[in-house]
Amino acid sequence: MKVTVSRSGGFAGLTRTWSVDVDAEPDTESWLVQLDGLPWGQTPSGGQMVQPDRFVWVITADTRPSRKAKLPEQQVTGPWRELVDRVRTTSDAEARTSP
Repeated sequence: MKVTVSRSGGFAGLTRTWSVDVDAEPDTESWLVQLDGLPWGQTPSGGQMVQPDRFVWVITADTRPSRKAKLPEQQVTGPWRELVDRVRTTSDAEARTSP
């Protein structure tokens, strides 16, 4: 299963993406617990305005059914922030160790 975090917007309007193959991680079970604990159904509605020059985060998990959340920067807190940081850290570490 793949978890992907994308960040777009900001001052430059660039998009950056990080991904982790959870099945290949030594702590797969803790990833699954973390993903199950996220408030997927409680993401902000379209009325939540994206603020100028701030990021928008898209978080996807290739589960069955697949899950997706689109969050303005100010809503990436608590368990969302923990997942975003974990995916970014793991993805960056894997990129440094890949040939």
